[in-house]
Amino acid sequence: MRLRLVPQNTNWDFMKYRKFTFGASIVAMIASVIIWLSVGLNFGIDFLGGTTIRTESAQTIDVGAYRDALTPLGLGDVVITEVSDPTFRDDQNVALVRIQAQDGAEAVTTDTITAVEGALRSIDPEITFPSVESVGPKVSGELITTALLAVGVSLVAILFYIWLRFEWQFSVGAVAALFHDVILTIGVFSLLQIRFDLATIAALLTIIGYSINDTVVIFDRLRENLIKFKKTPLIDVMNMSVNETLSRTLMTSGTTLLALIALIVLGGDVIRGFVFAILWGVIVGTYSSVYVAKNVVLMLGVDRDPKKPSDAGTQFANIDA
Repeated sequence: MRLRLVPQNTNWDFMKYRKFTFGASIVAMIASVIIWLSVGLNFGIDFLGGTTIRTESAQTIDVGAYRDALTPLGLGDVVITEVSDPTFRDDQNVALVRIQAQDGAEAVTTDTITAVEGALRSIDPEITFPSVESVGPKVSGELITTALLAVGVSLVAILFYIWLRFEWQFSVGAVAALFHDVILTIGVFSLLQIRFDLATIAALLTIIGYSINDTVVIFDRLRENLIKFKKTPLIDVMNMSVNETLSRTLMTSGTTLLALIALIVLGGDVIRGFVFAILWGVIVGTYSSVYVAKNVVLMLGVDRDPKKPSDAGTQFANIDA
């Protein structure tokens, strides 16, 4: 007996509000870009270069007192952030002290780190320093270039795969959905000022893979239905395809979200940015598979000449994944 989360004969009209949903997606993308350009991203030490010192104390964190203690050291721009996590004990107060690399130096020197620790101990003798992370400016620049290259190459490879597997219209729709997911994720990170580091890039690549998987499943069913129902309007075939794969989509997204929610609640602040990115990506990725990718294909149209052989409607229908 097969488990179904929705009735077998479900016939919801997903494309009824296609103009509204597609317009909302465009507005959200534009807003994300504006926020990104005006506010910027809260880059982690991976991309900025410098040193991040993690502190832990039984006393309540006083950011002002920490800053006053470090000001005489003349370190320039120092960012102090209190870290909150439901898994912390009542006497566990954590902060991150971020020090940018000094001009002409590959990393903050050991003497500087020692001076910072000494200054913080002067206001809290029991403070501890569980971890210290350092990245040089040259390395951080290379990491930014490599990260952008990884995302770009993955998008090009997916575009080529979808073009071979289906038609060029499907390829454009799939990549448009991926751009939608990535831009909205960057916009949310910029708006909420969540730390953006290499782990976030890994999350973006995971989002791309997850989103394209859901899109391909629906596209595959759409291709089959285009062959079977040549005279049925394209919009109706799309609705039919989404409804037929709805149970699978809900099952996959639902089980993934359960694991991610558990991680974001119990996983701690170290992986929270990574998990949040994937959590957000699963939601927008599922949405874009229906309301972005399918909208683009509908606008571009598909060649459905009934005089063509039965495998018409897909340029490379016989190519397996």
